[in-house]
Amino acid sequence: MAKPTFELIHALRKTVRNLKNGASYQWGHMGSCNCGNLAQELTSFSRGEIHAYALRNRMGDWSEQTEAYCASSNAPMDLVISKMLEKGLTVNDLQHLEKLSDQQILRRLPLEERYLKHNRREDAILYLQTWAEMLEEQISEQIELPDFEMVLQG
Repeated sequence: MAKPTFELIHALRKTVRNLKNGASYQWGHMGSCNCGNLAQELTSFSRGEIHAYALRNRMGDWSEQTEAYCASSNAPMDLVISKMLEKGLTVNDLQHLEKLSDQQILRRLPLEERYLKHNRREDAILYLQTWAEMLEEQISEQIELPDFEMVLQG
């Protein structure tokens, strides 16, 4: 599971806000899908660059790209993935995000809301929002509550 950091939580929250405000969302587009939208926030790459890198690197969705990931390859898509991993994510996090399938996150949802469709904007928003809340709780356990609230407001 991802390392809870303020930077990652902020990126998750910003991705949620962007998706709610109409950011491009297309599950079949590597830069506009679940992982692609978060990648835009965690890296300096645009959705077009991410998509082009993925097509240049190898075929497949984020799950397949991460299975073939090699930190030392210097392939453009591996660079995108490396930058995301540097922000506290794991390869498994990316694979789960693409399919909206992490059981720790899904268990936090009411039973009737746990069957998310991986290619539905509203489900991606719910998943990302729930993930951010979970990471916030984890990080708040590590620091004093007044300090945590001040950091989130600041």
